[in-house]
Amino acid sequence: MKVAGPKMDSQLVEVAGRNWLTHQLLLAGLEVARPERDRGIDLVAYRDLDAKQFLAFPIQMKAATDEVFSIDPKYEKFPRLILAYVWNLRDLAQTRCFAMAFREALHIADELGYTKTASYLTGADSKKRGYVTNSPSKQLKELISPFEMIPLEKWLQIPNRFSE
Repeated sequence: MKVAGPKMDSQLVEVAGRNWLTHQLLLAGLEVARPERDRGIDLVAYRDLDAKQFLAFPIQMKAATDEVFSIDPKYEKFPRLILAYVWNLRDLAQTRCFAMAFREALHIADELGYTKTASYLTGADSKKRGYVTNSPSKQLKELISPFEMIPLEKWLQIPNRFSE
């Protein structure tokens, strides 16, 4: 289903992405909490398995009407942070999500040379460090493809990735 009407602004894209992602997490069998303030974490996914076992991980979502990959060193301070890239919100039949730990996204950015760019190292003209591409290359798409969250049960495997 394509979203009709005027172009979605960044706030609308964020709301659509967060709601789509929340729905996916709930379908996967996780619960979702939303922090009251945005300090780098958009959602917290969790599962209370029993009285002694509680698994949770914070999520920083990057939502786009098309495709986007970004890496920002400020997120490195969250040791269990998951970066969730939600693509193609303009056409909900094509919407997909890639989710990975910060270190996994950093490894991909290293491999593609993004962490050696002026924008990542110093912020270049903007002075805000990080790297963003709105036209992911074929190589980038290949590198992130293992992180696509299909089937939904892959969300339940995320806590295991922190022990690897």
